[in-house]
Amino acid sequence: MKHQIAEGLKRTAVICLLKCGDQLLLLKRKNEPNKGLYTPVGGKLDPFETPEAAAVREIREETGIVVDEVAYCGMLIETSPTKYNWTSFVYLSEIDYCEPPTCNEGELSWIAQDKLDTIETPETDLYIYHAILKHTKFNLFAEYNQDLKMISLYEALENKVLM
Repeated sequence: MKHQIAEGLKRTAVICLLKCGDQLLLLKRKNEPNKGLYTPVGGKLDPFETPEAAAVREIREETGIVVDEVAYCGMLIETSPTKYNWTSFVYLSEIDYCEPPTCNEGELSWIAQDKLDTIETPETDLYIYHAILKHTKFNLFAEYNQDLKMISLYEALENKVLM
């Protein structure tokens, strides 16, 4: 039985980056949110599940790739006056190269690090990619307007306004 979450309350999710050498395995989403954009795999936590266990599960469910461990990288907290409100734990897993597996969420592709600025991806994700590739922990707070356009982005660990 799925529980209803009151509109405006944060939902808890994981964002899972898979990295091999200088490439990230990203998903071109076929469904909302972020339909048509490249994103890491991930999803909502199940009841009584730790974020780390959710990351391992989501990677397996969306890619078929089994990872033994994931490294915690940071958090993304997203706030809007609509139902789009999330607290996401971000993880990284270094994996061996494989052909991009089939995924029911969209199409998986390897994207080279030097091409990340050229793909269509959520604004927040570019900050996440760059922080992770620099081995920098982060705590991002993104705020959106009614139309889900980002109006501010703040990095709390560095006390820095990014947008």
